[in-house]
Amino acid sequence: MSTARVAIITGAAQGIGEAIAIRLANEDINFTLLDVKGKEGQLENVVKQVEAKGRKAICIAGDVSVEEVVKNVVDKTVEVFGGLDIMVANAGITLFKPFLETTVEDFHKLMSVNVLGVTLCFQYAARQMIKQGRGGRIIGASSGAGKQGIHNMAVYSASKFAVRGLTQATSSELRKHNITVNSYAPGFILTPMNAHPDDDKYGGLGSVAKMAANMPADLQGAEPDVIAGLVAYLISPEAHFTTGQTINVNGGLYCD
Repeated sequence: MSTARVAIITGAAQGIGEAIAIRLANEDINFTLLDVKGKEGQLENVVKQVEAKGRKAICIAGDVSVEEVVKNVVDKTVEVFGGLDIMVANAGITLFKPFLETTVEDFHKLMSVNVLGVTLCFQYAARQMIKQGRGGRIIGASSGAGKQGIHNMAVYSASKFAVRGLTQATSSELRKHNITVNSYAPGFILTPMNAHPDDDKYGGLGSVAKMAANMPADLQGAEPDVIAGLVAYLISPEAHFTTGQTINVNGGLYCD
């Protein structure tokens, strides 16, 4: 019988989610990779990269803000791999927009993915882990904007502050089940989510986003693998004593 652990990674088609999947494929882990419909080709590419490292992986297209989707992802993972040990609720969306121009539609869209989606992933993963009785690791996506409100990103910041609260509260409730709950708070990470058609005019990938968020002009971005490295630690045996934390990975842009 396989002793491999089993992980679900959401938002896995690109950027931080892709980097996490590729990094964790260095461990004895099999994967379910989830992203929205329309990104099936990208997901299949990540599956191939994971399989090239000798791991097993399946991919599913769906929206984390839909409860039935999250339930089915967990159920399918258990059906295929026999259990669930790691949930990385990475899926999220961003919005650079002045607060006074932010609409109710903007609010609901951001909150549905960034807060409800993470909540559902935490909840369904925890239920499965408790049923199994062998503990687990739950990891969410917060942001530097969840530590300090960011210019032109008011509602996005609010959504990422919410992830911090969710992480702290759930870690307290799940401690007795040997489940740790942590989140990462990235700073300026060079991902497709931060891309803009005018980036080449202003200094490369993420330059327009950096200006919109009023970040320092000389701020250097980092590749997504800096987040993947933290996640690799958080699922390690040594991280059993780390829970309830939202950990900065931001090059010193913000310090707690």
